Amino acid sequence: MEIEKICSKARQLALDGYGDAIEKSFHAAYEAGQAIKELYGKPHDVQFKGEIDLVTEADYKSEAILTSALEGLGGAELMAEESTHDLTKREGRFWIVDPLDGTTNFAHGFPFFAPSVAFAQIDEKGYETLFGAVYVPLLGEFFWAIKGKGAYLNLDEIGVSKERELSRSLLATGFPYDVHQHPDDVMAAMKSMIVRAQGIRRAGAAAIDLVYVACGRFEGFWEKKLKPWDTAAGILVVTEAGGKVSDYKGGTYNPFVPEIVASNGLIHEQMTDILGNFSCQPTNT
Repeated sequence: MEIEKICSKARQLALDGYGDAIEKSFHAAYEAGQAIKELYGKPHDVQFKGEIDLVTEADYKSEAILTSALEGLGGAELMAEESTHDLTKREGRFWIVDPLDGTTNFAHGFPFFAPSVAFAQIDEKGYETLFGAVYVPLLGEFFWAIKGKGAYLNLDEIGVSKERELSRSLLATGFPYDVHQHPDDVMAAMKSMIVRAQGIRRAGAAAIDLVYVACGRFEGFWEKKLKPWDTAAGILVVTEAGGKVSDYKGGTYNPFVPEIVASNGLIHEQMTDILGNFSCQPTNT
């Protein structure tokens, strides 16, 4: 994978005035992923932020790379997983960053993790991701998208699966960090979906689950209680690849909504018909 060629192509497709920001952010995501890759499989310190929520030195090293590259770039504030950003402030331009999605996987030597970067604008019209990237370093796969310009895996444009039947679809999901306190909530939705889909995978990195929907490896994905940095980049890759994102009831989704369904669009209603029964949203938005 040649990051210079990817950045060159992205710059050619860049929205007016965002060429430098796209190039620098994509470079930073790549460098962060390479730093994580160098630490993978080596002894590491693990700190627990909660009962099962942890952080490693790879998270901090990746965040340092991303913060150094992105802070102040494009006149945007930085919102990152290991930061203390006030999530109630939802107006302006933001870099929404996950230094290492799949930290638990990384800590256990399970090769399914990625840094992700998104540039978002939030105003009276609502939320919009303008561009973003998810880099899976162990596979050398750099997923990226620019609003209105398509979605890409390295240099190749990607598109969602053409499968129309839920019964023939491979889906992905995830469990929230409070699953030990509320296992029945999670398993009720899982039970309803598992008997209707061809298969379900739970690999532990929402950003990768989303880009796998975008490139057709999964037909759909659902999860509750994610944070903005888990989905901000991935949702743009999905929609630019021809897919659809919503809340469980089919209503409007943005990364501050506490539940997400992403799909190839063709099975979306079949998924929301089931998952709507488990929604925490009072009404469609």
